[in-house]
Amino acid sequence: PHPRHHLEITTPHIPQQNINMPSVPASQQKKAATQAKIAAAAKVTALEEKKARKASKKVFAANGAKYAAEYKAAEASAVAARREAKAKGGFFVPAQPKLVLVIRIRGIIGVDPKAKKVMRLFRLLQIHNATFVKLNEATERMLRLIEPYVTYGNPSLKTVKDLILKRGYGKINGQRIPISENAVIQDGLNSSDVQCVDDLIHEIFTVGPNFKAANNFLWPFKLSSPNGGFSKKTKMLHYLEGGEAGARGEEINGIVRKML
Repeated sequence: PHPRHHLEITTPHIPQQNINMPSVPASQQKKAATQAKIAAAAKVTALEEKKARKASKKVFAANGAKYAAEYKAAEASAVAARREAKAKGGFFVPAQPKLVLVIRIRGIIGVDPKAKKVMRLFRLLQIHNATFVKLNEATERMLRLIEPYVTYGNPSLKTVKDLILKRGYGKINGQRIPISENAVIQDGLNSSDVQCVDDLIHEIFTVGPNFKAANNFLWPFKLSSPNGGFSKKTKMLHYLEGGEAGARGEEINGIVRKML
């Protein structure tokens, strides 16, 4: 019998290979690190802006309350002065108003060149445009020059508020931007004194130290034709003669209500 042979099967040794994922290129690692830094910085900035907005909100609310108290005190003082004058058998003469609202009521046909120049200065370029004007000797003379084409008077606090809140647009880089948030005022004026709507209303109504900048920031108001429109006959006449043109004192507030 044949002797049994034990066959040994040897397998060749295959060295183990490292099955690691290919390494991320250095440029990609750098890019990812930069993006992570940017994201972290953006998060910090967003948090800081949120804190600043919260702090500003408190300041703006405090300003609004301060102005409301100021307006109330001024009104109470005027009422007391009127009563005192009446008790003494005299008349109360209020201080000369510093602010007028001018509304253009006629178009371009037949406008005197000098009047046209003044209306350009007051930014009354279109019919039913309205702007605020600081009253002084020079502007009084200008207003008399353009009386046949405009009507003007002393706006109340409510009228100033309504115009800015309902028809207010600001000028930013020559563009007409609606005043829908305080950021528009901050961007347009870049002033530490006028930063919110209440600040802007106060600056205009009281003709404050920043009136010129605040008024130039405001785009001329575009009002609607009053209910029923202006009569062609009365439009040409002075207000004192039963017409529409010229100075109308506090009665300007009634016409603004019709044109808002």
